[in-house]
Amino acid sequence: MAATDSSGGSSSPVKVGFNLNKTSEKWKRHIVLQLRHRDKTQKFMFQDVISSYIKLLDRSNQKAQITQGFQKEALGRADSTTIYTVFKYAFLKVLKHHKCLTKVEFQGVRPEIVQQAAPRTTSCDSKELMLARHQDIVTELRKTGGELAYQIVELNQKAKLKDSVLEEQHTSLSELKRRLGEVEDEWRSLQSRIQVVEGGNRALKQTYDTLLQQHQELDDKYRQEKVQGSELLEDLIRVKELAAENMNHKNERRVRAKEASLRKELATAAKKAVNIDIGFEKAEPTDSGAQKGAFLGEERLERRQTRPFRSASFTSPKIFDSIKELFDSKIKKRGHSVSSLNDDVLLPMAVCVSARIPAKPLHVLEAHELGINAVKFSPTSKLLATGGTDCIIKLWDVIGGKLHSAGTLEGSNEGITSIEFDPTGTKVLAASYDKSALFWKLDDSAPKFTLTGHSRKVTSAKFKSSFRQAVTGSADRTVKIWDLQRAACVKTINVFSFCSDVVCSEYFIVSGHFDKKIRFWDSRAASCTQEVPLQGKVTSLEISPDHTQLLSCSRDECLQVIDLRMNNIRKSFRSEGFKCGSDWTKAIFSPDGSYVTAGSSNGAVYVWNVNSGLLETCLPEQHSSSVNAVSWSLSGEYVVSVDRSRRAVLWSDI
Repeated sequence: MAATDSSGGSSSPVKVGFNLNKTSEKWKRHIVLQLRHRDKTQKFMFQDVISSYIKLLDRSNQKAQITQGFQKEALGRADSTTIYTVFKYAFLKVLKHHKCLTKVEFQGVRPEIVQQAAPRTTSCDSKELMLARHQDIVTELRKTGGELAYQIVELNQKAKLKDSVLEEQHTSLSELKRRLGEVEDEWRSLQSRIQVVEGGNRALKQTYDTLLQQHQELDDKYRQEKVQGSELLEDLIRVKELAAENMNHKNERRVRAKEASLRKELATAAKKAVNIDIGFEKAEPTDSGAQKGAFLGEERLERRQTRPFRSASFTSPKIFDSIKELFDSKIKKRGHSVSSLNDDVLLPMAVCVSARIPAKPLHVLEAHELGINAVKFSPTSKLLATGGTDCIIKLWDVIGGKLHSAGTLEGSNEGITSIEFDPTGTKVLAASYDKSALFWKLDDSAPKFTLTGHSRKVTSAKFKSSFRQAVTGSADRTVKIWDLQRAACVKTINVFSFCSDVVCSEYFIVSGHFDKKIRFWDSRAASCTQEVPLQGKVTSLEISPDHTQLLSCSRDECLQVIDLRMNNIRKSFRSEGFKCGSDWTKAIFSPDGSYVTAGSSNGAVYVWNVNSGLLETCLPEQHSSSVNAVSWSLSGEYVVSVDRSRRAVLWSDI
């Protein structure tokens, strides 16, 4: 490209020292335009100076021509010529140094031009007049020369500033060239990396396609295996049912045979004569035969009337063995039949005829140093256990409508999440945030043993119906079955999602999850038999006292009762103002199964009627924060609620 020379002469081509690539053509063109603009501005800035300087030279030359005819004016003429020569040399040097003009033709100023420009003298002018005029011209020329000298100094300073700016621009241009080279190198490196990444992406895409195809094949195979497993499970259940029916039939036949044998033994024993010494003194013999015959007849009659009882009690001890075997056969019949969630009904359990609806607080206290997560009444309803984030379980005696401290259970490294009593009320099982469950006996504050094996916090720990095993649910998406005699895990079930709570019977386990599902598991086969979807995260589960209904609490602000016999949702409980306050909020049945209750995030306790589905009562104003858990005594008399601000409230209808 061509650029105009800064001296104001003809323009000459200027070559740009770097190639204009397509990617950098725009900013390079901008630099070239700036260079052109600089040349134009510098040229126009010096044009006025040049024209003034030419005029000055013309006047100086004119003055020299005028003073040639005067001898007395030799010194003035020498001064004029000297001024002309000095100004011309200085100005040419400045212009050459700054390259403002490429060519200036000062040697072309001919004396004829000066003579033409000079005024014509006449013979009538006197020498004095000419001398005065000459002196005035010299004075004005010197004045003009001083001004021009000052302008030359100013222009030198401006030229130096321009030189420094130009040097900075050259430095900046060099730096930009260097950065451009670095950017081009980086661009080439990125291009090579892009090629490498694209090659890796293509390889990963091929691998992904292969894995996707394998996944589809394995998924199809899994569905087939699942269908086959369901069929095998149905066949196994059918076989078990047939075996159970056969066993029941055999047991019934055995019972009928033993009953027939028992009746036969009773009949045989009734026919036998037994002499019993009843402790009377011997009667003296009399001669009266009539009295003797009457006495013997009465004695035989009495013996005949009392013989069945006395024969069965004293002469046939095998009868009790037969009766014992009869009851043992009934127990075995129950033990070997096909189990379901209703099997626990056969176990002895406390029965509450009618639960009392709580109406007012009897006792309010700060039970822990930190928030409380769990609360549970013992089977006797006289002992209460609370556990919280302060890592301990506190025991409370319920006496006279107040809670009295009865000791603590220590040993957990982190907060307690759930508490469970065994049926005797002498043992406690608790889940903890320290990835374990702990087992205590109430006569010792230290845990008897700790169940470890989960990789994340344990959210729930429950006794199985045999009470020799326990079940724990954890955030690590597993449910574990433990042998409490050996303190060892006997089975691990992968439950697909964060487990928030578990309940169990002899052969079935029910788990609630954060993926909004309730899952039923066969603990013998470790397989999921049913899923019940809900509308929110499941926070707690509870089985009714008759083991026919399941209560769930979820984050969609709803409690639901599921009929375990029909496997469907029977009732849903909602209320204005009720809101599930946390992911571990607990809801429970009343001990008679007629009511359900749960705490809300606004600090109130809500009680609903199971049969009508209506809200029975709302207990406000005692909790200042979200209620985490509630517990109803088995006697039906008391309800305790605990919150995250370490407060416990004892409620009753009294």
